[in-house]
Amino acid sequence: MAAKLEMILLGVLLRKPSTGYDLKKFMDAQGRFMRSNTQMSQVYTSLGKMESRDWIQHTVEPRPGAQDAKLYSVTVEGETVFLDWLTGPYVVTSRFQDSDLFTRLSFAGFLGVDEVLRLLDTEIEARQAQVARYRHRDRSVPVATSLPFDSELSDLVAEWSHRHGAAAVDAHIAACIELRHELAGRAVQNQGVTG
Repeated sequence: MAAKLEMILLGVLLRKPSTGYDLKKFMDAQGRFMRSNTQMSQVYTSLGKMESRDWIQHTVEPRPGAQDAKLYSVTVEGETVFLDWLTGPYVVTSRFQDSDLFTRLSFAGFLGVDEVLRLLDTEIEARQAQVARYRHRDRSVPVATSLPFDSELSDLVAEWSHRHGAAAVDAHIAACIELRHELAGRAVQNQGVTG
């Protein structure tokens, strides 16, 4: 399941205290691949919930000639909640597009290399198992309809969809493997420096 907006906002706020407007700008730019179409009202609703749970707090920044701004920062409770999510069990979804992998990787700076490698290993192994299990499955679908139905057109589009879906998951797996190799190389270099 994709990460909740609250976890994303906590991660952003842990990097740097921000206003609600700054958080919305983040979601529209860098955060676009973590969660699509985040509305300003969703940001403020989440901030309100997070503050009521004591995950964040705010101070008021006076702005001469403009409306004062609330600057949000994360409390100790919020740090714990965020790190529990970030380091907690990673559940692989049926579609890689629906996972919170990209969100967790976006906050890799709060993790160690070994933790990121374990996350990638989980993802790679699960996706490779999905490919092995489903790539060559029987994709035929019996049709019994009273409406006019073009079976040839349906089969052509279904096969196109399968090829493009297969290419997307293969590219995803390859990208995860590439990142894993890069991080593993970095870990080896760091061991040489400290060892």
